[in-house]
Amino acid sequence: MHQKERIKLIEDILKKNGFVTVKFLTEELHYSTATINRDLNVMQKQKLIKRSYGGAEPVKSKAVPFIFRYNKMRPAKNKIAKKAAELICDGDIVFIDASTTSQYIGKYITDRKNLRVITNNLSLAAFLSEYNIEVICLGGKISDPPSVICSAETAEYAQRYHADKMFFSAAVVTSDGKISGGGIYSLIINMMIDNSSESYFLIDHEKVDRPCGEYRGTLSDVSGVISDFGFSDEVKNKYKTVNFIEV
Repeated sequence: MHQKERIKLIEDILKKNGFVTVKFLTEELHYSTATINRDLNVMQKQKLIKRSYGGAEPVKSKAVPFIFRYNKMRPAKNKIAKKAAELICDGDIVFIDASTTSQYIGKYITDRKNLRVITNNLSLAAFLSEYNIEVICLGGKISDPPSVICSAETAEYAQRYHADKMFFSAAVVTSDGKISGGGIYSLIINMMIDNSSESYFLIDHEKVDRPCGEYRGTLSDVSGVISDFGFSDEVKNKYKTVNFIEV
């Protein structure tokens, strides 16, 4: 197979999976590590991919600025975050991701005692640190100014911690329960879900069934869903172990 053909196959795999490792590509395409690395180097020079954490992910178009995403759907995000905060108790170790929805949780937990919060959101970390809350901010590169930290280093830091509860959001969820994602960010989320006793997915109705090309998993991965969207009884029966919390 010529290099151009392999590159096309790698593009298709990345489109489907988001972030993939070199090991995954060698097993999938049955070529050596050296060959796959050469192909990825060519793709990186063509600005088709971004290499990190022993693999690669597609280069994406520039996202909507964080501050605009933070203020969009503010009333819904507030309701969802307030309900999420009710699940956080004194003495908990909590992971809160850098999504704009999750950031709203901060203002509802300032009275908790002996709370430890792990996050990759600089703004949330700075805010909570003013309220006698122990905050661990995951290190790495700022990928989405001014607040979001997301890089290979961030994923390495995330592996070190375990939490009682974790809260995260995503750009899209389908009405039948598929959660959007891809790249290093989804890798970090998956690590923290695995390293947490309970995990909660926060999503507002505006994000349901929007177009999306990549998915990181389904609602079966989480303990609960907190949303202002009413999922159907069919979906609730499909994910019987999931606690659907409507606000």
